[in-house]
Amino acid sequence: MSARGGLVLLGCGGHARSVADVALAAGWGPLWFVDERAREHESSLGFPVQLALPPHTEGLVYIPCAGDNRLRLAQIRRLAEAGLPLATVISPSATIGQGAMVSPGCFVGQHAHIGPLARVGAGCIVNTSAAVEHDCVLGECCHVSVHATVAGRSRLGDCVFLGAGAVAIANVSVAGDVIIGAGGVVVAPIERPGTYVGVPVRRVGELRPTPKV
Repeated sequence: MSARGGLVLLGCGGHARSVADVALAAGWGPLWFVDERAREHESSLGFPVQLALPPHTEGLVYIPCAGDNRLRLAQIRRLAEAGLPLATVISPSATIGQGAMVSPGCFVGQHAHIGPLARVGAGCIVNTSAAVEHDCVLGECCHVSVHATVAGRSRLGDCVFLGAGAVAIANVSVAGDVIIGAGGVVVAPIERPGTYVGVPVRRVGELRPTPKV
C-alpha cells in the first residue's frame, strides 16, 4: 500500500476513470471502483469493479465520482451517514494558491488552478486546465469543466455546472442548480435555477431530471 493509502471510487464511468488516473499519478493506492449498477466481472483501467463497498474500512477513504452534480451530492450524503471519510484527489500538476481551501471529496484535475483565498466546497470538480481564481467561493458539488474559468471574487451556489470553456466574469454570483453550456459567458448575476447558453448567457430551459441511482 502507498503512503496515501487505499482509495474507494464511487462509480466506474468516465469521470471515475479520470479521478483514478490522477490518483495513481498522485501516489494513491490500491484503488477500488464500486458501482452497484456495474455488470458482473466488469473492470475499469484494469481494476475490478465491485458491486458493494469493501467489507473492511480501516485505512480507506472515499471519493464520489458521479458525473451528475446532484448524484454526487447524494453520494456525499450517503458516505456521511455511514461515517466514512472523504478523500480529496489533486493532480500533481495542479496549482493551489496561498490560503485556498479545497474541501473533502473534491477532484482537481491536471493543470487546473485554484487561486489564493478561494473556497471550494465539498464534492466539487475543478477539471483539466480549469481555473477558479482568487477569492472565489464554490458551493458543494459544483463542476468547473475543462478549460472553464471562474474569475476573481465570483460565487457559485451548490451543484452549478460550467461547461467546457465557459467563463464566469469577475464578481458575479450564480444561484444553485444552474447549468452553463459550453463556451457560455456569465456577465451578470444569475438568480434562477435552469440551463443557460450563449455569449452572454441566456436562460433556455429547466434543469434535466436527476438520473436515478
